[in-house]
Amino acid sequence: MFKSIRFKFILLYFLLVFMVMVIISVFLIQQFQQYHLGVVSGNLSQIAGSIMTTLEGIDWADNKSEVQSNISLYEQVGMEIYIIEKNNNFTIISSTNPSYLNENAMYILNSDLILSAFNGETGEKDIISGWEGEKSSKNMAFPLYDEHSRINGAVYLRQDLEDIHRTLNQSKLILTRATTLALAITVVLGYLLAKSITGPINDVTIKAEKMAMGDFDQVVEVKSNDEIGQLASMFNYLTARLNDVLQEMSNDKKRIDTIINNMADGLIATSADGKIIHANPAAIRMLKLGGQNLTQKSFDDVFSPLNKKLTLDYLAKEEKWYGHEIIDIDKGMKLRAKYAPIIKEDEELEGLVVLLQDVTEYEKLENMRKEFVANVSHELKTPLTTIKSYTETLLDGAIEDKELTTQFLEVVESEADRMTRLVQDLLRLSNIEFKQTKWNKVEADLNEIIKDAVLKVDVSVKNKKQELICNTFEEPITVLIDTDSMEQVFLNILSNAIKYTDKHGKIDVSVYKENNVSKVIIEDNGIGIPDKDLSRIFERFYRVDKARSREMGGTGLGLSIAKEIVEAHSGKIEIFSPSNGKGTKVIITLPIAEEVTALA
Repeated sequence: MFKSIRFKFILLYFLLVFMVMVIISVFLIQQFQQYHLGVVSGNLSQIAGSIMTTLEGIDWADNKSEVQSNISLYEQVGMEIYIIEKNNNFTIISSTNPSYLNENAMYILNSDLILSAFNGETGEKDIISGWEGEKSSKNMAFPLYDEHSRINGAVYLRQDLEDIHRTLNQSKLILTRATTLALAITVVLGYLLAKSITGPINDVTIKAEKMAMGDFDQVVEVKSNDEIGQLASMFNYLTARLNDVLQEMSNDKKRIDTIINNMADGLIATSADGKIIHANPAAIRMLKLGGQNLTQKSFDDVFSPLNKKLTLDYLAKEEKWYGHEIIDIDKGMKLRAKYAPIIKEDEELEGLVVLLQDVTEYEKLENMRKEFVANVSHELKTPLTTIKSYTETLLDGAIEDKELTTQFLEVVESEADRMTRLVQDLLRLSNIEFKQTKWNKVEADLNEIIKDAVLKVDVSVKNKKQELICNTFEEPITVLIDTDSMEQVFLNILSNAIKYTDKHGKIDVSVYKENNVSKVIIEDNGIGIPDKDLSRIFERFYRVDKARSREMGGTGLGLSIAKEIVEAHSGKIEIFSPSNGKGTKVIITLPIAEEVTALA
């Protein structure tokens, strides 16, 4: 209570009014007292002058009775008058108080004043008498002169001041009561004024406390246009702005949470002591933790079994707060963990943030790229080596043998053609993958295209004494295709069937329509494809029997190109082989022309 602004306001006004009233009261009492004492002094001086005028021309030493009668005239004035003769005894020869006649004035009256009068000076003094100072009087002494202007006596006047003091006491009482009333009014008005000031402040304080507890829907009533009203208006403005800022922060947090929770990469954040404070669903899924909550778990406990270098202790020891590590998860899954520190404004470590990226496919693609480069290098190296060796042989003198030279040049030409086919296949495959191939699609009968392809491989079939049976559909099957490219696909599949089927083998080709799609099935009873190779059969340069494939002049890109061409026509190519390793079935599915038009 005593520390409140309200109490301080009341105390301040109380002291201010109290000091003002005390100063005013003291001033008024002093002025009142001086005024009345001045009046008394004036009256005494006036009466003394009148007495001195009356006594002029009278030998008052010899006419004491006449002097006494003159003095008696002033008995009603209410003061004491004494005529003192100048002699050795300072005798009172006349007085309004007859009991003091012929007495020594030095013992009755103030001797200092008497001596001042006999020295030609007017003396004045307020004298307090009585054992307890209960009586107060104004005393004045004036010199008396004879006809020769010599001092021959003195007039001593004494006026009782009891009435004046009584009046002063009454004035003091009135002023005291006025001061008390003023102070009481001051306390009441101070309380009301302080309440008008502290009330809104208390209201602001209470609502600020509610805001601190999370309730931001607080509005202070504005009751005036003064500083308090301005404070209330500013508080309301602050509340509105705070609500807006918090709403923006909440929206930003929701957006960030949505982004973090739905991002493909995993995100984990830790505190400075190594406790995980956030982990998004992707991180939990990538770490194969069965959906368990990672919050408040130890970062080291989670990552130490996966990678010893990905612990806070290790990072702190090595002072390596920026970097990445590869984490091996089960079933060949690989994660790249990129980490960075969370730094406070005072440069202290607040925690660690880790971004988890699934690089399994990237690693596979990288391995495939390396394998592709190695395969291309190998495919080019073999003919180049042959060309170089035959060229060196010719340069060493074999060129003189025309028959041998012709034989060597035919080999060089064959190897050069092989490299040309390889480069052309690579360029075609690249153009298809990067959508740079311009397809010349037209409506064509799939039956006729198959017949043309079968006709073109008829010589190869007869050379190996194989049986090729072609069963086309009983009615035309119209497809929207690039006829040259699609014929290349069929020729590639048929050529593979012929290559990998022994003499006297059998190849069946069937064309039919099923559920608004057309299907071409090419099946042989050749050497087949092992199960372990089926999943990779469409990879570039992948060969089941590498030696046999190269011997037959294959580039290892035929099936890759076939797959890209079929998929570019919204189709699908599938290869099956029995588990016993005998025979291969290739199924090519293409949409019919009406279906393609509808889809477009």
